[in-house]
Amino acid sequence: MNPLVSIVIPIYNQAQFLEETFEAVINSTFKQVEIIIVDDGSTDGSSEVALKLKHKYPEKVSVIIQENSGPAKARNEGIKIARGNYILPLDGDDLISSTYIANAVKVLEENPEVKVVYSEAEKFGDKMGKWILKPFSLRSLSLDNMIFVSAFYRKKDWEIVGGYDERMTWGWEDWEFWINMLKSGGEVVKLPETGFFYRIRKNSRRKSTNKKSKQKTIDLINSKHLDFLALHINGPLQYQRSLSPLINFIKGVFR
Repeated sequence: MNPLVSIVIPIYNQAQFLEETFEAVINSTFKQVEIIIVDDGSTDGSSEVALKLKHKYPEKVSVIIQENSGPAKARNEGIKIARGNYILPLDGDDLISSTYIANAVKVLEENPEVKVVYSEAEKFGDKMGKWILKPFSLRSLSLDNMIFVSAFYRKKDWEIVGGYDERMTWGWEDWEFWINMLKSGGEVVKLPETGFFYRIRKNSRRKSTNKKSKQKTIDLINSKHLDFLALHINGPLQYQRSLSPLINFIKGVFR
């Protein structure tokens, strides 16, 4: 019997996209899923769409409605009630391929050392084309994020690290989450298929960042994961992240 996979879909003013995202999950070849939709204080009728889907699929769908608190808290609240061993976060305007769940679960079932499974990805919407992702390594992860938020992992690993950091209401919380989960070990597998489709649209709160947000992210990661950063780039992240190893090396020489 297949294991249960919990698909956690946080939404914020995504009423026009939610049903398309939902159908991508329902049309998957892997059917042993529950879908938890968390409306993070939408004002556009997203909760009504979510409740309609729950009415249509009462055994598969749960709906949480909360005050606007950001995607990190929305995901955490959904995962708290998840019954599956495996979690897939999926934002309410993105899509997955029909085989993504099945192929990711196969990897996780066959190898307990694997903590994270993701795939090739494409952008669509206001910008189209293959999403070029850097190859994964812990050193690369210390400088930038190459694992998109819609990757699979075990609920127990989410519990161990305490979930997504809810202070990061400005975004980038998935990068810090992967660092937190993977710095203690575990393998990462990238499927060769295009399993994830990332919608690019104007005015998306999670798909636009500014200089201040990036600096706040770097400050928080430095405060939480300095041991990890010291191991891989010889010190803290600098605001010019790509120069961090060189700057840390120079500082070390002249210390």
